[in-house]
Amino acid sequence: MQDEKVFIQRLLNTKTQQEAFRELLQLYQKPLYNHIRNIVLNHDDTDDVLQNTFLKIFQNIPKFKGESKLFSWIYRIATNEALTFLQQKAKKTGISSEEIQQKELNKLESDVFFDGNEIQLKLQKAIATLPEKQQLVFKMKYFEELKYEEISEIVDTSVGALKASYHLAVKKIEDYLKTN
Repeated sequence: MQDEKVFIQRLLNTKTQQEAFRELLQLYQKPLYNHIRNIVLNHDDTDDVLQNTFLKIFQNIPKFKGESKLFSWIYRIATNEALTFLQQKAKKTGISSEEIQQKELNKLESDVFFDGNEIQLKLQKAIATLPEKQQLVFKMKYFEELKYEEISEIVDTSVGALKASYHLAVKKIEDYLKTN
């Protein structure tokens, strides 16, 4: 992407805002879909969260201070939207976020948008056993191949803590896969 400061100015300028936002959509739509889908698991829910994410980005771009990269700021919004969505869904249904995740995992086999095989499904079940933060770190590092520094900015945690979380997550997943 072009110089970030120039791009942000284009997003803020009413004359160039629409074109710049279309570029932002084109650049981030697919990676953010994958990021959100890794968290909420359900295609339709992912589309809803993605739409809310872009709406929040559009509404809040004037508040972007530039203290982090635009990429990190956008991913933080997407992550928070996905986690908030899961919490609200849990509250509405009267069951825990973990139970919602388990239900969604059970639906994955018949989901036409899930292109994984039996091994992928087993991996998803192993990931579901992890605490929320370890799930996030593992999915961002393993599936999205983000650098620890990028994840650090997104989840606002030190690189050292993220490395420890990832290592623990990998160990737990390995143990799960050996026993199941």
